[in-house]
Amino acid sequence: MHKIVIADDHSLIRKAIASTISQRFDGIEITEKDDLESTITYAKENPDTDLILLNLNMPSMNGLNGIVSLRSAHFDIPALIISVEEDKNIMLQAVTYGATGFITKSMQREKVSDAIGKILDGQMRMPADIFRPADAPRTDTPREESNALNLELISSLTRRQLLVLKHLTQGDSNKLIGYNLNIAECTVKAHVSAIMRKLKVQSRLKAVLCASTINFDHYLH
Repeated sequence: MHKIVIADDHSLIRKAIASTISQRFDGIEITEKDDLESTITYAKENPDTDLILLNLNMPSMNGLNGIVSLRSAHFDIPALIISVEEDKNIMLQAVTYGATGFITKSMQREKVSDAIGKILDGQMRMPADIFRPADAPRTDTPREESNALNLELISSLTRRQLLVLKHLTQGDSNKLIGYNLNIAECTVKAHVSAIMRKLKVQSRLKAVLCASTINFDHYLH
């Protein structure tokens, strides 16, 4: 049974999210909290909590600092930010501060459910276009991309690892990556671990952020 905390200061929002979760998933235990302090206290008393859905705009959050407080107290519990904010810089900052993902309150119920399912499956969830805007020009040379990620680190990745990393930047789950590359899911996990080690990052999300400006065509031709 998964244990999920919905932390939002608006009761109607909490009820709507709880309803969405209950309709999509079986065997989910949902707890509602209306401020950061009670959320942190609950997580401390229930370390087996699987996911915290956190409203970035709660009065007690103090902006992104609330994520830091939660991460400091309960580093291992994924925190999925739910917010009215749609500013990509804020989304990326939330990840940098320790959020596992970010969804907006304007999203359709199905997408909210998909995001929660992805996080429970150990994946990340960010808007599909967050790392590279659809109209943003790709860099033309590997050297230009090195501003975001050292060329030596990129070159240390095998072709298969580059393919896995490319799928990661698209927000694909391990299962979907395995299907697309015709490899076992456990093999995908091994590749992800190797990618994180070679890129010298501590999380899957940080690997994706590092790779956000890579033009994979330069390395996969």
